[in-house]
Amino acid sequence: MGDWIRCFHPAPDAGTRLLFFPHAGGSASAYHPLSAAASGVVDPHVVQYPGRQERFGEPFAERAEDVVDAVLAALPRWDDGVPTALFGHSMGALLAFETARRMTAAGHPPAALFVSGRRAPSLPPRPATVRPVAEMSDAELVEEMRNLSGTANELLASPELLPIILPPVRADYRLLDNHVHRDGPPLDCPVVALTGDADPRVPVESVRVWENETRGDFSCHVLSGGHFFLDRHHAYVTDVIASTLAGRSASAR
Repeated sequence: MGDWIRCFHPAPDAGTRLLFFPHAGGSASAYHPLSAAASGVVDPHVVQYPGRQERFGEPFAERAEDVVDAVLAALPRWDDGVPTALFGHSMGALLAFETARRMTAAGHPPAALFVSGRRAPSLPPRPATVRPVAEMSDAELVEEMRNLSGTANELLASPELLPIILPPVRADYRLLDNHVHRDGPPLDCPVVALTGDADPRVPVESVRVWENETRGDFSCHVLSGGHFFLDRHHAYVTDVIASTLAGRSASAR
């Protein structure tokens, strides 16, 4: 699986592999708790983007297409009948969606697509009132990260750590800013959307629009919390994953 994919909690007998895509600025370790919770229900694998943790010093990815190419090249057996589902949070939802499109076009659609904390791709990627990150100063970017509550405040207050924290965030937002959504045929797999009821950047109705991206089943789960609501709902999310992959309809809340 090379540099691109980590497997913290192998469960090869689970029957379905689930590949997690982290958020902007995030690393594979962000999914360690959810990987542990879901292990056994699925065989969890996590994407590790370049330029962070043990890949520190490598060039950041510049295009979503480059990430999709690298992930599918690194993922074993995705095209020979082993069921593979995809899960992405925030930026990861977009990358998981583009990966699902590529797999579908190759004749091997994913078992399901789980998209979390992200507006539907056919909508503008951010509210009109939010400036592109490329135009933000370091202080403004730190404030944006505080608003989203994805990084501990003590880390954002450390002048020594900011040169490590901010570059991957800027690079990932640049990738998002440069990405152009292109209309295409809807997916055939189930799509499950999850979002927080207090997310300051992702209104619930913008998440429900993901329904337009599939011919298959769709459900939307609105959970308590902000942009990083997942951290509080590992058990519930694991139940949703299990229900979806078992072909049952988990009750949306």
